[in-house]
Amino acid sequence: MHNLTSTIIAAGEPARVIGMALLVILVLAVFIFFLLFLKFFRLWLQAKLSRADVKFSELIGMWLRKVDTRTIVLSKITAIQAGLTLTTRDLESHYLAGGRVPNVVRALVAANRANIELSLQTATAIDLAGRDILEAVQTSVKPKVIDCPDPEKSRGTIDAVAQDGIQLKAKARVTVRMNMDRLVGGATEETIIARVGEGIVTTIGSAITYKSVLENPDNISKAVLAKGLDAGTSFEILSIDIADVDVGENVGAQLQAAQAEADMRRAKAEAEKRRAMAVAREQEMKALVVENESKVPLAMAEAFKKGYLGVMDYYRMKNIMADTEMRDSIAKPKKTE
Repeated sequence: MHNLTSTIIAAGEPARVIGMALLVILVLAVFIFFLLFLKFFRLWLQAKLSRADVKFSELIGMWLRKVDTRTIVLSKITAIQAGLTLTTRDLESHYLAGGRVPNVVRALVAANRANIELSLQTATAIDLAGRDILEAVQTSVKPKVIDCPDPEKSRGTIDAVAQDGIQLKAKARVTVRMNMDRLVGGATEETIIARVGEGIVTTIGSAITYKSVLENPDNISKAVLAKGLDAGTSFEILSIDIADVDVGENVGAQLQAAQAEADMRRAKAEAEKRRAMAVAREQEMKALVVENESKVPLAMAEAFKKGYLGVMDYYRMKNIMADTEMRDSIAKPKKTE
């Protein structure tokens, strides 16, 4: 009897252990659920009252996936209150992709209020590309004015020279509006500034005289605007206004003076070259004379030897040489001390 009782107790021991383990797990599950309920109850209730339709299971799933539940819920509430239809999965997917969910939602709301066609796919693509979608929508609603050149990155004027050689210094203000279709992959403000500056330089450079530019500065705006400078950029140019045009230096006169100076230096160099060649030629001829004079005594000795020259002829030649030296000494002026 005692052995039978021991056997029954031994057989019931594992079942009791399993039951206790299940009980502990159930208590832990209830406790965790209670904590999660306390953690997400406020958000869930806020979404429920705002008709955002965020389920409690979705909040737990976002928490497990390490998604900021507050950001997603508040963003969806904002979208629903503004009349947009966005799902929790769409917002969560964009958050997991590294996007700025509140920024995208505010941009969609602003575009909807301004009657600008902007889909969620386009907005998320622009945001993931690193562009500020909210600023883009605001620029589409309210055009932006860009100073050309940028005063923070340059000396503040666009310098160009007309055909008459007079330098003109211009400043322009470009009014642009964001082009949502070309926002991804389109060029930025720096390209607009560079193109407008190039157009102004080309227009002033093609002017016959600087006076025509000063008389009608709007011709610069019309010529530059007609070039289609916003092609391939994220903006649509609405207007180009010349804010200021000042007269600079007479670059043509400076270039002419520099050219004259260079010509004078070249002429001096050529004259010095010719003088050096003449001096060298003179020295060469003097050396030749000295060489030939050194041959005279030898020639005279040879003439005496062969009888071509007599004694009287020799003395007559000496007299002629002495007379020539005397005439030269008389002709030369005396040096005064």
